[in-house]
Amino acid sequence: MESKIFKNVDPGILFIILAVVLLGVIFYLVKLQMNYNRLKNSYSTFMKDKDGKSLEESFKSKFEEVDTIVRAVKQNRQDIRNLSGKNANNFQKSGIVKYDAFNEMGGKLSFALAMLDEKDNGFIMNVMHSREGCYTYIKEIVKGRSYVELAEEEAEALDKAIFSVNFKVKETDEKDKKDKKEKKEKKDK
Repeated sequence: MESKIFKNVDPGILFIILAVVLLGVIFYLVKLQMNYNRLKNSYSTFMKDKDGKSLEESFKSKFEEVDTIVRAVKQNRQDIRNLSGKNANNFQKSGIVKYDAFNEMGGKLSFALAMLDEKDNGFIMNVMHSREGCYTYIKEIVKGRSYVELAEEEAEALDKAIFSVNFKVKETDEKDKKDKKEKKEKKDK
């Protein structure tokens, strides 16, 4: 019984097609064998000088180390929360303005000092130096405001304390920009 499919096909072309397919299969088998050998070598290296029990003990000790680290991280988080709560009432912000209280005195020996906590509660201390002596005044600050009228220097010290973070960042940014500009100018020369 003759097939109608192979009737018009040259046996030489059919042989070449089968040879190419066979070479592809052989190439795939060689590649598969190489991957298997690589995997076998990796497994042998991993299991070298270890039986299943010692390998299990190694994993167990590593998991215990991870558990210890997790417990330490949880404890650190709790400690940070506790410290943050305790630190909320401490003085965290300050602002100082030096000035001449009296025109005949020089050297800016007088000053206004503002000390505030996280919620902008605290005090302003104004120390005025004159030839007759030194006078100290203190005013209470609640939520960034005073119930008593503030002198110009006291208001400036209060503003510096309230916005002290912004001033520091701004000063640092300006200094960084200046340093980068100077380095660039040195490289260009």
